[in-house]
Amino acid sequence: MSLYQLPSNRLIERRLCVDYYRQNDTSQIQPGGSVDEKLCKIREVEKDLGRIQGVMETLWVAGDFVMTIPLSFLAEKWGCRAILRLNLLSRSFMLLWAITVGCFDTLLPTKAIMVGPVLSILGGDCVFNSLTYGLVSNLTDDHVQRAIDFGYMSSVSYVVALLGPALASSTMNLSLWLPFWLGIFLLSLAIPIIQMLPTQGNTDKVPDGDDESQHEPLLSSPRIKAQSHHEPLLQSVIDRLQTIKTIIASHPKNFSLLLFSFMLTSLASSDTKLLVQYISARYKWTFASAGYLLSGKAIVNFTLLTIVIPKLLRSARQVRQDVAEEADKSNIRNAMYCLVASVFGALGISIASEIWILIPSMFIYALGSALPIFTLSLLKSPVISPPHSPDSSDPEPHIFSIVMLVKTVGSLLGAPLMAALWVRGLGIGGMALGMPFFVSQACYAVAIWVFVNIEVDRDVLAAAERRRRNRD
Repeated sequence: MSLYQLPSNRLIERRLCVDYYRQNDTSQIQPGGSVDEKLCKIREVEKDLGRIQGVMETLWVAGDFVMTIPLSFLAEKWGCRAILRLNLLSRSFMLLWAITVGCFDTLLPTKAIMVGPVLSILGGDCVFNSLTYGLVSNLTDDHVQRAIDFGYMSSVSYVVALLGPALASSTMNLSLWLPFWLGIFLLSLAIPIIQMLPTQGNTDKVPDGDDESQHEPLLSSPRIKAQSHHEPLLQSVIDRLQTIKTIIASHPKNFSLLLFSFMLTSLASSDTKLLVQYISARYKWTFASAGYLLSGKAIVNFTLLTIVIPKLLRSARQVRQDVAEEADKSNIRNAMYCLVASVFGALGISIASEIWILIPSMFIYALGSALPIFTLSLLKSPVISPPHSPDSSDPEPHIFSIVMLVKTVGSLLGAPLMAALWVRGLGIGGMALGMPFFVSQACYAVAIWVFVNIEVDRDVLAAAERRRRNRD
């Protein structure tokens, strides 16, 4: 959806700008009914743009969060292919609706574009991420290779983040509608890829007894199991919420601390959705120019995750001989390094009065993008998630599902908060424009404190290693 952000901002800004000058200074309206983009970088227009984008982001995340567990049950009944196709439908509708609002400007008001995200009830990022990250986590038991796999997986998203803004910027210069149509075309290409996915999810044996519900994958159980039960959807949702509560309560304090860090960092990273508006409003740049700058930031992300981090992890594995305690301490230490980079990067962005201050601050901020590699790897550690007994199924599928739910909660809190701070900052002006990024660096700083309190117990690791050897 990186093709959506830039043109949607420009589309909304253009509509708001024309409405503003139609009421205040009709001489600025050109014969074709448009207004020069540079004249749109005024406080009144940018505040309305921030409000609309904040509402849209909140609606998208809220629909995704509320429907995650119901959709997980439907995934069990219909298969993951059907739910992924619903994901495509919700995203395609948002793109198509933006085109509709833009083309029928005399019929539809500007705020009608806020209808676009409502179909996130058909699925968003939470279900998709929990399935894919859970799948990748099961590819290997080697903690270093798993971290590398997470890095490669994250790098795919940064490839999109690299190409998306640049492609949107270049195509916007030809036609504002071209990025939207291109996005719909690319989503259609995902249909045959979805058809290549397995028809069923995890087929591990499910234990009998009272613990059965805890070992049911929250987002990916075998379809045949769901079809054999005829519980109402509401009851299934309640059962899964109870399962989440049971799992969290049965895990050590380290697990709760790590979940808290996921929520904090997800909340803090909500500021990145405002970055294009921040660049455009503070430095009077066009959205197309801001898109190229965002692509430069993505280059740092991509290089870090595909080249630098994998090389460092492989070197560390050769030196430490794959010791579990050293691996956990290394993951915690590296996560804190990423958080420190995020703190200084966000702080630099918040106080960047000139573009030459912003650019290095963005690159420092980008160094924190490696954080998920280390935090997701920690989920496999015995000090976070104790190993399951031989007579029970692996609880890992719902561990990753819970993480994605917690991250979505962070985004749900962050979307309206960052939008409100941005609008308030626009009203004050000056250094207050950086308020969202200042709050973000505070959240990252609290996350550092959380990691300081995660304890790596040598006895727990030793017991887990003995258990693993006995099982083998």
